[in-house]
Amino acid sequence: MTDLLDSARALDAADPLAAHLDAFLDAPGVTAYLDGNSLGRPLRELPDRLAAFVREDWGTRLIRSWDEQWMALPVALGDRIGRVTLGAAAGQTVVADSTSVLIYKLMRAAATWAADPSTGAAGAPRRTELVIEAGNFPTDRFLAEGVAAEAGLTLRWLEPDPVHGVTVADVQHAVSERTALVSLSHVDYRSGALADMPGITAAAHEAGALMMWDLCHSAGVVPMQLDDWGVDMAVGCTYKYLNGGPGSPAFAYLRSDLQGSLRQPIQGWWSAADIFAMAPEYAPAGDIRQLLSGTPPVTSMLAMQGMLDLIERADIRAVRAKSISLTGLAVQAYDEVLAPLGVRLLSPRDAELRGGHVTIGHPDFREVTARLWADGVIPDFRFPDGIRLGLSPLSTSHVETVTGILAVRDALTAHG
Repeated sequence: MTDLLDSARALDAADPLAAHLDAFLDAPGVTAYLDGNSLGRPLRELPDRLAAFVREDWGTRLIRSWDEQWMALPVALGDRIGRVTLGAAAGQTVVADSTSVLIYKLMRAAATWAADPSTGAAGAPRRTELVIEAGNFPTDRFLAEGVAAEAGLTLRWLEPDPVHGVTVADVQHAVSERTALVSLSHVDYRSGALADMPGITAAAHEAGALMMWDLCHSAGVVPMQLDDWGVDMAVGCTYKYLNGGPGSPAFAYLRSDLQGSLRQPIQGWWSAADIFAMAPEYAPAGDIRQLLSGTPPVTSMLAMQGMLDLIERADIRAVRAKSISLTGLAVQAYDEVLAPLGVRLLSPRDAELRGGHVTIGHPDFREVTARLWADGVIPDFRFPDGIRLGLSPLSTSHVETVTGILAVRDALTAHG
């Protein structure tokens, strides 16, 4: 135990991002917060930012703020997310609805494209299959089932290794001239397995299919190059590593050359070519605004702005380096204190194949998690018997990581 904590203290002392730990609000009674991959901590400056918004932008400028700043916010904030975290040029990312709604919009647009790639007109699909992982997050799977039913597509399920996730070979074996869309998660929400985004995207394109990525567990912690890797579309949430707060809106990426070809199905007034024309018929905007529908949730876009500032100052590559350090230490601690207790490692050992969280398994972990929460150690339980250690690099220290894992050991020992 002493060696692990000593190692953690040494890593913290050498951590170039250590100063950023003070940027986050303390949670009284919490000694280790290991759930940043589900809900990021709020920034210390957030109460003042919210108060200023109420007092000035809303309270003083009133409706004038729409013309002065809010109308442009969905695209301006999307551009920032694209630049800071996604490797995406301006005009391809927008902040809008929930993750579920944006996945539906893009998935349904791809299905329409499959029916007629030149015009998007309705008709019998030329490409009739949608490829998705059988163990993907429920929202992704449920939406795929719904879109397939609406568009007359057949679902083709991938069943990869549960720890190491979907590989290029898995996709190559599944796609064909019948594939309309491949929809996968960049980081597996269970194991933390990091997919080969450029390799898998290339495999989908070789078959003539579109490629969509769910970035919920990678945006803000894993660097990517959506433009350079030829990604067609992507969706991600902002309440995990972007610290936007509970229910903060998601973002969608749509490659610029597809913005005139794919048409999303929820034709609200915010996606109209002329939003204030109040025209009798719908004409979509020709740019990324076409993915909008209704009035954007401006208040819910506030918290993530401070986190984007922080990530930009730190640099996403440095964030990734600390993430690797944290998860590597977690695996080392697992080996030393949890593996002897029969705990299973459910994440890849190779840091290059792992995202920002480490998952461990034991039949008693549901009860252990309840005990940990009561004691101020907050990991994330995932059915049937997994604990996810979500280590958000800018708000989590190495000592906090080891403290949490030692608490898991102690709670498991006491439970047994």
